[in-house]
Formats: sequence, C-alpha cells, structure tokens
Amino acid sequence: MSNLNRNLTEGSIGKQLLSLTWPMLFGMIGMVIFNLTDTFFLGRLGVKPLAAISYTFPVIMFLNGIAQGIGIGTSSLVSRNIIATDKKQMKIMASSALLLGILMVVLFVVLGLVTIRPLFILLGAEGDILEYVHDYMSIWYMGVLFVVLPMVGNNIIRATGDTFTPGMTMLVSAVINTILDPLLIFGLGPFPAMGVKGAALATVIARSVSMVVVVTVLSKREKLITFRFGSFKAITEIWRKVLYIAAPATLGLLITPLSLAVITRIVSAFGKEAMAAFGVASRVEMFGLMTVSSLSSVMIIFIGQNYSSHQYPRIQQALRYGRNFSLLWGGAFFLFLLLFAGTLAGIFTKDPQVIDIARKYFLIVGGSYGFQGLVMLSTSAYNGLNKPYPSMFFIAVRTFGLFVPLAWVGSKLIELPGVMWAGFIANIIVGIAAFTYLQKTVTQISMSHTLQASTSSTNATAQ
Repeated sequence: MSNLNRNLTEGSIGKQLLSLTWPMLFGMIGMVIFNLTDTFFLGRLGVKPLAAISYTFPVIMFLNGIAQGIGIGTSSLVSRNIIATDKKQMKIMASSALLLGILMVVLFVVLGLVTIRPLFILLGAEGDILEYVHDYMSIWYMGVLFVVLPMVGNNIIRATGDTFTPGMTMLVSAVINTILDPLLIFGLGPFPAMGVKGAALATVIARSVSMVVVVTVLSKREKLITFRFGSFKAITEIWRKVLYIAAPATLGLLITPLSLAVITRIVSAFGKEAMAAFGVASRVEMFGLMTVSSLSSVMIIFIGQNYSSHQYPRIQQALRYGRNFSLLWGGAFFLFLLLFAGTLAGIFTKDPQVIDIARKYFLIVGGSYGFQGLVMLSTSAYNGLNKPYPSMFFIAVRTFGLFVPLAWVGSKLIELPGVMWAGFIANIIVGIAAFTYLQKTVTQISMSHTLQASTSSTNATAQ
C-alpha cells in the first residue's frame, strides 16, 4: 500500500498543500464539466429542459451530501489513524464505511423514487417542466449507487495521501459524460434521441465507470477492501466513529440543498427564465470555487494528521495559507466576471432574458466568492480537528440564518436582485465569523495541550 505512509506532520507546509491540492483540481474540473455539460446541451433543447435541470439540483445535492458526509467522516477517521494503525484495522475501517454508504443510499433511493412528483411540485415545478424533471430523476435515482460509491471510495483514497487517482478518475468520468451527452440527448448516429432522459443515462454510465475504477484501486492496489468485518460490535463501533463526523457533516451538507430548495421556490415565482438563469449561475459558481474547494478537501487530510500529532503551529500556518489564497482567488475570479459575465452566460443559452439575469447574479454575488471560500475552508478544517459541530453551525447560519430569510425579504422589496444581495451578505458575514472562530479554536486546543503536557511533566517529576 504505497500511499499509506505519507507523513504530513513534517516538511514544507506550502509544498505539501500544493502537491495535494493540484491533483484534486482534476476531480473538481470533472465535477464542473459534469454540470456544465448537461447545462450546455440541455440548453440547446430550450428554456424548459434547462429550467427542469435547475429544479433537480437541490435534490441531487441532497443525496450527494449524504454520500459526501460519509466520505468526510471516513476521510477524517482514516487521516487521523493512517500513520499508527495497522493494515488489517485500516481495511475494516474502509470497508465498513463503504457498507454504511450503500445502506444509506438504498434507503433514500427508495424514498426518492416514490416521491418524485409530489416533491418537485412542492418545489414549484409544473406542466412540461415537471415531466422533464420526472424523466431525468427516474433514471438518475436508478443509478445513484454508481454516484455514491465513488464519492465514499475517493475520500478513502485521498485519506491515504493519494489525491491524484481520485482526481483523474473523476475527470475521466466527466469526459465520458461529455461524449455521451450529445449522443444520447440528440440521438446522433445509431443512438436514439432521448432528450432529458439521455442526460441522466449519460451520467449514470459515466459514474459506473468511476465506481469500477475506485473499487479496483481500493481492492487491488491499496488492498483496503475486505468482507471480513469482524463482529457486529466492531462494525458498529467504526460506524459510530465515522458518523460522529459524518452525521453533522452530512447535516451541514444537506442544509445547503435544503436552503437551495427554498431559494428555488422563491426564484420560481419569477418565471422559467429566472430559474434557468440561476441554474446557469450555480454551475459557473462551482467552476469559480473549484480551486478553493480542492484546497478545502485537502485541509481535512492535512489537519487530521497534524492534529493527531499535536502539530498546532503547522495547522495555523496552513490556515493562513488557505485564507490568503481564498481571498486572492475570489478577487481574481470576480474581476474576470466583471469583464466577461454576459459572455459567460451566453455560452449556455441564447435567451437574452436568461443572460441578463445570470449576468446580474455574477456581478452581485461574485464579489463575495473569496469569503464563501473561507466558509468552505473553515468547515473542512473543523472536521479535520474532529470538531464537526461548529462546521454545521456556520453552514446553518449562512443558509437558514441569513441567506433564506434575507432572500425572502429581498425578493419582496427589490425582486430578484434581493435574492442575489442576500447571498452576497451571507457569504461575507459567515466567512469572516467562521474563519475567525476557527483560528481561536486551534489556539485554544494548542494551549490546552501545552497545559496538559506541562501538568503531566510536573506530576512525573514530583513522583
């Protein structure tokens, strides 16, 4: 298991963060390509299919959040034990986490399949748009296992110190989706024209390739797959440790799509053009933040190892690097949006009203992306410190504490721009608060450890 001994508790912090982060970009680019490709090709079918995909976004994020939460819990557990724990126990940890992911997915897929129409009617979909949503989700739900297993598995591989393999796997999957999308959506060559169903099927096929690769790497190369879990008590103990991080992490991740569902309902009142524009903007936003998102994922691994080794100055330095990078990157991306917002929106649709709304979104919300990056970095760092509850708290404050109520009030006062300004305000306030409290938390942990070590030394001398 060549990647299981990467020690991040010594050496150059900047070089380590860079070497771990840049391969993650492949995965993030893959995720963005997935979303932008569907948006691009479905936009060629018209505003209604594009609006339908916007309705599916919060629900897909919900199920992805469950899988990602389990992956985060596993990544935190593995990174804090990777140096000192023997191979057999690591295999049990990884395999038990995968089993937990499968069981959770089966439950939610069954619920999802029987609630497609009532759920999306509740979100505001109706008429032809509701039919497009049903076509897409009925296929996506059937293949969701292929979506979830790679998510959990890739987090396990990253926790071993290998961020390149997961990144490349996700990128290859995205390329496959990009090739299949036009073939299945428009019916090119021998393929039938499936429209929205084709986009869903392309996603399922592409994700299934990822699943095969990830399972193969875990079982053959890393040798982290076993069917000998030990006693049920041993399995549930591992689940307990994973869920200690995964439960609040999942809740934090689920808060975002739940709040997005409320925002979707607010925006839907302004028509299908507004829904389409927000769908385009959300996907471009993912692209703009993918570098900071990559660094955030790396923070769990880096901080997990250094926390278990009590290397608190290294953690503080890593956080300073992250803060500076997030603010600089966010500022640079906003400058790009100031120059090319309309052109960027025009890539996905030719509807002038959709383009105009998306442009306004970029020019308002884009100014807060650096601070949104601080929220992302902070929530990951808390999980690496084995303190998931502050992470969940700040996500809840950003979404349901600020974004949703401000969006509702703003929509009544100044219509759609009010929703956009709500996002801007929520990102800046919570970004500053979350990161400031994070630095204070690390300082307190460091002081507490120093005090305990001093007390133990004094007691040992006295004896």
